[in-house]
Amino acid sequence: MLLRPWGVYGPQGDSFLLREALLRASVPPGARMLDVGTGTGLLALTAARLGACEVWAVDASYRAVLAARCNVWLSRLPVPVHVEHGDFRTLLVGRRFDVVTANPPYVPAPEDTTGEPRKTRAWNAGPEGRLYLDPLCAMAPGLLTPGGTMLLVHSSLAQPARTLRLLADAGLVVSVVARRDQPFGPVLRTRAGWLEERGLIGPGQREEELVVIRADRPPAPGRP
Repeated sequence: MLLRPWGVYGPQGDSFLLREALLRASVPPGARMLDVGTGTGLLALTAARLGACEVWAVDASYRAVLAARCNVWLSRLPVPVHVEHGDFRTLLVGRRFDVVTANPPYVPAPEDTTGEPRKTRAWNAGPEGRLYLDPLCAMAPGLLTPGGTMLLVHSSLAQPARTLRLLADAGLVVSVVARRDQPFGPVLRTRAGWLEERGLIGPGQREEELVVIRADRPPAPGRP
């Protein structure tokens, strides 16, 4: 059971789908692992239990960082799990990992979100839902060691085909490794009319598909 203070994005369908994909992919013994948008720390804790030698977790929410640190402390893990506060777009430059999991904000949102609670930053991602996905795709090759793997989850509303194309164009080997349909949650139900107006969903659509995309950096020449 993970601690989740008010205002912290708790594990939901996307979190559990990403966790399943990580369990199937496995973590190489001794791997350095990164979890982007860690929230309560679910994926970071999972990686630590799967054999990573060192885990780093990042979130832009101070409350999420505090929650994840508490959950790490309560878990008494045998390997170090470091939870950092900051924007991954600047915090992670120049750092590389063997395994990266990412559950960034990806819900399409009107440009003007003035007056919405601060916690909505955990999911709002601009008019196309790509405010964080596009930078993450651009950074992916630099975040991965040769032979490293990224697992990235987001909704079909945020253009998975574009994610696949950007990652492939960056030289990574890509595939969709998990899918799940689920009904709209409270945020998307409230925003359904706006999504229909923008053509992001069909008339009356109240279900989204979640996808986990795997991106592998090829090994260095001469190495298996």
